[in-house]
Amino acid sequence: MTHEAKFTVHNFKPCILHFFKYRKMNSHLKKYLKKYIAVFSGCAIFFSVISCEEDLTQINKNKNTNFPSQIINNANIIQRDSGFVKLRASAPLIEKYEFIDSPYVVARRGIDIKFFDKKKPDVPGTIKAKYAKINEQKKFYEARGNVRIVTNEGQMFAMQSVFWDQRKKEIYTKDTVYVTDKDGSTLVGANGMTAKDDFSEYTFFNNSGDINAKKIPDKGK
Repeated sequence: MTHEAKFTVHNFKPCILHFFKYRKMNSHLKKYLKKYIAVFSGCAIFFSVISCEEDLTQINKNKNTNFPSQIINNANIIQRDSGFVKLRASAPLIEKYEFIDSPYVVARRGIDIKFFDKKKPDVPGTIKAKYAKINEQKKFYEARGNVRIVTNEGQMFAMQSVFWDQRKKEIYTKDTVYVTDKDGSTLVGANGMTAKDDFSEYTFFNNSGDINAKKIPDKGK
């Protein structure tokens, strides 16, 4: 016996309606999914950018710029003022630190400085030390370690540290200062001294010794 399947239009209509409803719902679902995917993608990009900025900030924060930009062996430094040589310095090693807010130069293996006065241009004074730091922008010098200063008048000053402010034309220290004059007389400034950088005037604090009192201002007596 042969059985024939009857598939009438009446029976097929609900299937067609269900199919289109599904397509319609699927289309709306795709729109919502696209919308939420766009939102989540935007959030992901936003937080990724923030994370990158934080990482870059941390990297820049930890970045060390305090390293020498130049290292010079057997260095010679000359400083001029309107053509006049005010200073000549030599050192076995000079390190320049230029990538910071206040650049400076360091001489870790000692330095020998000759400073010149227009009154006696042929007879320089000298400064010798085991260590020196020079801030060229501020015209400020620092010397440490067996510092020896000899003026163009022949006086010798010995101390462990000294600071030279060229802008103020002042040399000073809080260390004990031992002074020997060219005639052999001596003086000790137990609490340091201040002086003009040409040593035409100087003041000692808590001083003692036998250097001619006429050479010492009243403040230092």
